[in-house]
Amino acid sequence: MTTTHPTRRRLLASAGALAMAAALPATTFAQEPRRGGTITVHMPQEQRILNPALRASTGVYVIASKIMEPLVDLNEKGELEPMLATSWEGSADGKTITIKLREGVKWHDGKPFTSADVQYTAMELWKKHLNYGTALHSALEAVDTPDAHTAIFRYSRPMPMDLFMGAAPDLGYIAPKHVYEGTNILDNPANVAPIGTGPFKFAQYERGQYVIAERNPDYWRKGFPYLDKIVWRFITDKAAATAAIEAGQVHMSNYSSLPLADIDRLGKDARFEVSSRGNERQPFQNTIEFNLRRKELADVRVRRAIIHAVDTDFFIENFLYGNGKRAHGPIPSVSTNFYKAGAPDYAFDVKKANALLDEAGFKRGAGGVRFSLKMLSPPFGEDIPLWSTFIQQSLQQVGIKVELQRPDAATYLTAVYRDWDYDLSTGWHIYRADPAISTMVWYRSGSPKGTAFTNQWGWVDPKADKMMDDAAFEIDPAKRKAAYPELVNLLNTEVPLWMATERQFISVTSKKLKNHHNNPRWPSSHWADLWFEP
Repeated sequence: MTTTHPTRRRLLASAGALAMAAALPATTFAQEPRRGGTITVHMPQEQRILNPALRASTGVYVIASKIMEPLVDLNEKGELEPMLATSWEGSADGKTITIKLREGVKWHDGKPFTSADVQYTAMELWKKHLNYGTALHSALEAVDTPDAHTAIFRYSRPMPMDLFMGAAPDLGYIAPKHVYEGTNILDNPANVAPIGTGPFKFAQYERGQYVIAERNPDYWRKGFPYLDKIVWRFITDKAAATAAIEAGQVHMSNYSSLPLADIDRLGKDARFEVSSRGNERQPFQNTIEFNLRRKELADVRVRRAIIHAVDTDFFIENFLYGNGKRAHGPIPSVSTNFYKAGAPDYAFDVKKANALLDEAGFKRGAGGVRFSLKMLSPPFGEDIPLWSTFIQQSLQQVGIKVELQRPDAATYLTAVYRDWDYDLSTGWHIYRADPAISTMVWYRSGSPKGTAFTNQWGWVDPKADKMMDDAAFEIDPAKRKAAYPELVNLLNTEVPLWMATERQFISVTSKKLKNHHNNPRWPSSHWADLWFEP
C-alpha cells in the first residue's frame, strides 16, 4: 500500500497557516523602572474560572497569578522564591512539612492572611478539587495551625520535599477561607472575581471581552507593582489578535497563541521580542488521548496502531517547521533528572499499523473503513487544530474514519473530563519539572470525575497506580530517579494516551514592556516588577 502524508495544502485549508516560531536572544537594559501605565494582554479564549487553587491551567495562571499568590514562585535563576511562605522544613521521615508564613499580608478585602487560609485551601481545594492537586495530596491527612503564621502538613506516607516545593509555584496558590467556607466551592462567585493577596486586585470581568485588574496599593512587597492596571482581552480570532498587537492595542501574547506564520513575521519586526525565553519551566507536548470505554480503543493493539499511523516527525518538520521533536513517552528529554531513553516506542509505520488492526479483528469494510471515531480538539493554540486534522487524515490511510469536532474550551473540558463524550482527544500536556507534579496525574486512576487534565480515559491499572505512588513518595532522590524508567516502560506498553511531541511555548512581547520573561514560568507568575515605557 502506498502511504500518502496529509499535505500542507490540505491541512492549511482546514486548520489555518503556520510557520516556524522565531526565538530571539534576550536583551537587558539597566533602566530606572517607570511607575504607572496600563498594559493589554491577548487571551485566545475565555476562562470560566479564575482560581488557580481550584484549576491548574496556563490560561488561568496568565490572569489569576497576578491577583492570587502561591506559597513560592521562581526567581530569574529558576530557584524557589519566597512568596506567602518564608521558610519550609521537612521531617526526617518525610511525613511532616512545616511552612512558616509571611506576616503582615492582607487579602484584597482587608482581612488578614493566616495559616487558617492555608489549612482550608489545602484540605478543601487542593485535596478535593484541584486537578493535579488531588493526586499530589492524596496522602495529606491534616494541616495543623499552631499559630497564625505556621502551617504543618501531615501525610500518611512520605512527601518528598523536592516534590512538595517543586509543585508549589503551580499547585501552591492560596484562597481566602473566609470567602469560601460554608459555600459551594465550585460555584463560589470568587472563582470569577478572585480575592487574593497579590500585586493586582480584581476589578472587572466583562464576559466575552476582557478582565481588568488594578494596582494593589496595600501589597506586602513595598514599592510594587509598577503598573497601574492590566487588561486581558479575549480575542479568539488569531489574525485579529496579531493585528491588535501590530497596531499597539495589545502589548503581549503568550503560550504560542498567535498564528505561527505571524509569529515568524513578528520575529523580524524590531518592535517585538519573539522568544521562548521565560517559558523554560513549562515544556509542552501534543497528545493523543483515548477513551478506553470505546470497544475498539480498549484494545491496546488499536491504540498502538493509531500511534504507528501518525508520522509525528513529518508533522513537526513540515507543519511546525522543525519547532520541536518527537517525544518517546510521558517524560520529555529535557527532564534530565527523570528521562531515560529506551522505553517501548511506536515510530511511524503504516504497515505495522494495518497489521495490528487486522490482528485485533477490525477488518476493512465498505469503502475500506474499519470503524469510525469521534475526536475532540480544543482551541488551545493553532498547532492543535493542525495536529488533530493531521491525525484525522493519517488515520484514513489505515481505515479509521474520524469525525473531528472543535468545541470551545469550556465545552471541550466538560465533554472530555466530565461527560466522557468523545473517542479521541487532542490537546497539550505541560510538564512541570517533576513527573509527579502533573504528568502522572494523566495516568493514575482515581481522580474525581470532571477534574480537568487528569486520567478520565477509563484506564485503571493497580500496578501502575502503585508504581506511580511509590515513585512520587520516595524521599530518597536517587531512588525516585531510578523508579521512573520502569514505570515509563509500563505506560509506554499500555499507552492509555500518547505524548507525541516535545516543544517550547513562544511569547510575543512589545519592547515597550520592560523586565518581562525574567523567570522560567514568567507568563504564569506575578508581574509585580513588570513596567511599561510608552
